[in-house]
Amino acid sequence: MRRSTVVPPRRRPEGIRWLRSDGKPNFSDRIHRHEGEAKLLAKRPVYTTTRTSTILRLLEDMTRYNVRAMPVIVPNKETLEGMVTVMDAVSYLGGGELYDIVVKRHGRNIYAALLKEYVSSIMNPNPVYVTVDDKLTKILEVMVTRNVGVLPVLYHDGTIWGIITEHDIVGYLAEKTVGRRVSEVMTTNVITISVDATLKEAMETMIKYGVRRLPIVADNSVWGMITAKDIVRFFGSHEVFTFVETGNVEEALATPVKIVGVNDYVTISPDADVGEAAKLMIDKGVSSLLVVEEGKLTGIITERDILYALAIAPS
Repeated sequence: MRRSTVVPPRRRPEGIRWLRSDGKPNFSDRIHRHEGEAKLLAKRPVYTTTRTSTILRLLEDMTRYNVRAMPVIVPNKETLEGMVTVMDAVSYLGGGELYDIVVKRHGRNIYAALLKEYVSSIMNPNPVYVTVDDKLTKILEVMVTRNVGVLPVLYHDGTIWGIITEHDIVGYLAEKTVGRRVSEVMTTNVITISVDATLKEAMETMIKYGVRRLPIVADNSVWGMITAKDIVRFFGSHEVFTFVETGNVEEALATPVKIVGVNDYVTISPDADVGEAAKLMIDKGVSSLLVVEEGKLTGIITERDILYALAIAPS
């Protein structure tokens, strides 16, 4: 086995720990103090795609705009009809069930799979969204109960105004001190990938465990990181084609994981305040921090972990 961790990570019940007995999220006063409407919180411009865009065009656009999700719109109307994420792309490119399309419809030919398949085949046709006048509490409630980290913001006629991500809300709510330590909200038993693994193994691991990021380890030490966005960038930048000779996508999927990932990562102490972790994430422009104590990897903390801590920690 080249995967260095096979034990599923300890996951706090994602939505349950937020909820009161009536099924509503148990938000702290901090959330109510920062209450605001989605129209003001959303970011613009919104980078979108269409159901008739090719998979390659989608990957190119995700790479160009550095996004992990794109709303699928009706051309010339700007109305929402779907959502596609980097994890949908990872599944299609070799990590999950959507790879069956590549195998059965395109005979594993990478050029056909990228140029003759369309966004409609991998998008979610029933996207979760909020409207321009929904409040922060509603936005968070939708994220929690529907387990999504990116939400299109729509006018009531279905046209798109903007988009809200977990990262945006973490930046909006971040405070210097939250009163909770990183160790209280981080995930332990981190799922990692060996530096000797292939890209396909990394993608399969991401889909299997439902994670978008994997620390890359060598000799029991962290070498770097690979994320779903790195994988999309590998294909969307066309770098992948330098690893293909016959056109078989399996040649690309045999690429060493360290070529697609990066030899870089940001760490934090388990004793640090969650507020410090939030500021570090924002300053460094990353979506996760590796938790290290005495040189040993002890956990990982993500935007979602920080968002949860900010939303439910006593004010």
